[in-house]
Amino acid sequence: MTPRPTADPSIGERVRARRLLRGWSIRFAASRAGVSHTTWSRIERGHLAADNRFMLADLATALDCAPSDLAGAPVPATDRNVVAAHAGVHALRQALIDIDPAEPAERTAPPLAQLTRTLALVDTLRQACGYAGAARLLPDLLRDLHAASSGPERGQALRMLCDATFIASSVLRNLGHPAEAWLGAERCRSAAEATEDQILLGYAEYARACAASVCGSWQRALALGTRAVDALRGSTGRPGGAELTGTLQLMCAHASRGARRPDDSRAWVAEATALAATSGETSTMGLYFGPTNVAIWCIGIEVDGDSPGRAVELARATSPAVIPAGFRQVFFYADTARALARMRGREEQALRFLLTAERVAPQHIHTSAVAQETTRSLLERARRAAGGTELRGLCARMGV
Repeated sequence: MTPRPTADPSIGERVRARRLLRGWSIRFAASRAGVSHTTWSRIERGHLAADNRFMLADLATALDCAPSDLAGAPVPATDRNVVAAHAGVHALRQALIDIDPAEPAERTAPPLAQLTRTLALVDTLRQACGYAGAARLLPDLLRDLHAASSGPERGQALRMLCDATFIASSVLRNLGHPAEAWLGAERCRSAAEATEDQILLGYAEYARACAASVCGSWQRALALGTRAVDALRGSTGRPGGAELTGTLQLMCAHASRGARRPDDSRAWVAEATALAATSGETSTMGLYFGPTNVAIWCIGIEVDGDSPGRAVELARATSPAVIPAGFRQVFFYADTARALARMRGREEQALRFLLTAERVAPQHIHTSAVAQETTRSLLERARRAAGGTELRGLCARMGV
């Protein structure tokens, strides 16, 4: 078998180390998380994959840490793009700190037409999960837009800064840096507030809700999303209003399920489904709201809500190719793989979906701790059943 390129511990090993550091028994730690002690024990021993975002948040809360502290994944040395993406995080963090809206810019902005072209390229990279390219371009773009927002084209520059900070938050979130993602979302809100545009304010609140959710702060994410939906009720007729409202409703559905409010989650899904039936498939604001994206969100919600059978059923009726963006397609394949991996006898299908997700967005899959945990679980089972070369190759590429 291909040797692991890193000695990075699994999620289960991190859970065990933190529990022992606190001097707690498995039973006590499990009681704090609201799970059975047998479930906790199986996770620690690697017999149960900790690839459920809601479960991971519960474990982290019980251990007084962040989900990212448990899910931290190694950077695969074989993927130079991923190495480059993580290397760019520090520069991106510095840029977000530097563009404090209360401070004057220390540079002269290039022509806005040039910045418009750069922003379009960065968004294209983000939608293709090209995190390395986006992370390389964003620091200068953020500083330049900050400078332009003090010039004669302030209004347009602020709208572009709102987009750029939203993208920065998304890239940082997917690279596993939730605190920096929150900072990006806060900068997005500052730019949106300066425009006094209700649509952009809702867009910024969506960024903040996403950042809160990856920290396992479900109630905070739900509160942000709910307020934003309420604020947009009079703006659904404006360009982007309906699509943003529907996307926020999906975020509220996900956060409600994480907060163990399944009835509320289903109600939010029903609202988003009804809105999508009216809007049809869209690409407005890069949100790609529509029936297909509703289904993709629901697959993830059902997987994390421990309903893998329902998730697979939804996947059968969904064609991800309807959305021409890798950053949405990859969630379809990765979340369906997670569902299949939890169903005995479906390991081969799970691997096929993971490999497809890797083809669609390799940088996303290679940086996803959840996908790595699913792959680790499949490898553990394959060892007992003499697993194939495709799985071992995927593990090597993901640093598992």
